[in-house]
Amino acid sequence: MSKQALWQPSIDDVTQSNIKHYEQYLLKNNIISQHFNSYKELHRWSVKNKEIFWESLWRYFGIIHQGEIQPVLPPSELMIESQWFPSARLNFAENLLRHNSDANAIVAYLENGERSTISFKELRQKVAQLQASLKASGVGIGDRVAGLMPNIIETVIAMLATTSLGATWSSCSPEFGVNGVTDRLGQIQAKVLFATDGYYYNGKTINSIEKLSAIVDNLPELKQVVIVSVIQQVENISSLNAKLKTRLFDDYLQQETATTLSFERLPFDHPLYIMYSSGTTGLPKCIVHGAGGTLLQHLKELSLHCDLSPHETIFYYSTCGWMMWNWLISSLAIGATLVLYDGSPFYPSATALIDLIDQEKIKIFGSSAKYLSALEKSGVVPKKTHQLNSLKILLSTGSPLSQESFHYVYQSIKEDICLSSISGGTDILSCFILGNPILPVYAGELQCAGLGMDVKIFDLDGSQLIQQKGELVCCQAFPSMPIYFWNDPEQHKYKASYFSQFDNVWAHGDYGEETSTGGFIIHGRSDTVLNPGGVRIGTAEIYRQVERIVRISDCVVVGQNWQDDVRIVLFVQLASGKILDETLVKEIKYNLRQELSPRHVPAKILQVNDIPKTLSGKTVELAVSHIIHNRPVKNREALANPEALEYFKNRAELQD
Repeated sequence: MSKQALWQPSIDDVTQSNIKHYEQYLLKNNIISQHFNSYKELHRWSVKNKEIFWESLWRYFGIIHQGEIQPVLPPSELMIESQWFPSARLNFAENLLRHNSDANAIVAYLENGERSTISFKELRQKVAQLQASLKASGVGIGDRVAGLMPNIIETVIAMLATTSLGATWSSCSPEFGVNGVTDRLGQIQAKVLFATDGYYYNGKTINSIEKLSAIVDNLPELKQVVIVSVIQQVENISSLNAKLKTRLFDDYLQQETATTLSFERLPFDHPLYIMYSSGTTGLPKCIVHGAGGTLLQHLKELSLHCDLSPHETIFYYSTCGWMMWNWLISSLAIGATLVLYDGSPFYPSATALIDLIDQEKIKIFGSSAKYLSALEKSGVVPKKTHQLNSLKILLSTGSPLSQESFHYVYQSIKEDICLSSISGGTDILSCFILGNPILPVYAGELQCAGLGMDVKIFDLDGSQLIQQKGELVCCQAFPSMPIYFWNDPEQHKYKASYFSQFDNVWAHGDYGEETSTGGFIIHGRSDTVLNPGGVRIGTAEIYRQVERIVRISDCVVVGQNWQDDVRIVLFVQLASGKILDETLVKEIKYNLRQELSPRHVPAKILQVNDIPKTLSGKTVELAVSHIIHNRPVKNREALANPEALEYFKNRAELQD
């Protein structure tokens, strides 16, 4: 029996899509000899002919560079040794700042309703000014500049000015605690820090100056601190550190005059960003990404997989500590308008983000699976309260999107929309599995593997699986692989993270399944897969069933080592005023047994008052597992609510 699609692209959707324009380009330039009959054929070609494919993207997008594009990928025996476009030189910021019009480049909102804009021309001018000031501070090729900033225009300016000079940008969100920031930025010896005096969240004004003072004291390599005043609470910034230069952003911007903007063109794999692993079980790993791979991969995903074109508007709800911020900012290279938002997604109302769609004529709206689930539970039906005429694509990532959320989007948000659940990560600063404007949408499925990404599902012996669960892998090199890990000269951490499970194959750490339609289902992280009686169970399978119960607002499931086996323990956070009684326990167990299998039924179901999350909203299963096994959680400041771990500690119910 064939599956029923929730959405099908129209003929016009297909013929007018960027992915079809790209195919026409391939034909016109004799790169291919005939049309592909399906996306599957295009993908197969892109993987089989990876050098031709990635070179064609370079030319299609008109990457600004100098030097030769060829060779694209000199031969190497190992994926980890791949070196893309070794003869070409480019600058990331130059490609993002290629547009110079009076159209809005960025529209930014604070939670308090404050709206600000900057045009492409103004953005170039501001970057030129800040570039001159950073030069005067001694910033140059290879230096690190850090941000402890909200999601505002000044953060984008700082990143672009940094990378225009060939320096490397790295950022954390201002809600990180002192140790959380120090554990990250303390590893990379940043020369300049951009920070804020505070931010707004959930109706509160949070002053960051005291925390910032402690952070600065912990970063001895800093030469300059630049403060962006968001909440207007900076009184005496010199008190931050008497030995350190501290300036307000506007003053620092104007300390040097600049009439021209210059760009350092550097090798394809020159360090662009330093990103951080979540760090919930140890010191965060510093993952270094190259300028060329990031640019090329982001252009492919934004243009071909998200159908973003110049003069269109894109939004993604993110903090500056999540990779989706970096991904979103690359939309500038296309000539699109970015909408930024800093604050709670549900303040002052549950429709705070949905309101932006109509206000700014957003075409592509991105959020997390948890946001969509919370929106549904809040009873919001946007199609009854908003026009949403501009909205064409809705993106979701961060965790697997449940079938129920798929149905909610089409029933309550908009029927004619491409809902794309996407999956990748900080590790590759991009995606393995993506949306596609020319493919149908099926409930619970991610639409397709990304072009040029040789994605498969393997069993533990390294054999490919179809319609069976296994390890998500990538079998060929791709340009956005990390160039290295910081302070990992022998690449031990890098190899252990991705190449220890299969020989010369990238194992991403996701537990997934390739479907009969060519799409994918992600069942959770491999390191949190449950293994009762030797049967592997993805946590997302259980979440999907449990979260359907209206009395449950959130949950986390882990495996507990017990009597030479593993037993499943489910912790539930209930809606306000609800309790975990025998009736609810029976309902949970019945649903799991009927919809999944008896093996999915937890041995223990316990109530907690809160579920621990990372700052980007991901449920932290490993930290919960460590707590119930009396192992230390080494970096609690990576959590948005570390106090929640106390609800799992020393539970008497887990002793029998």
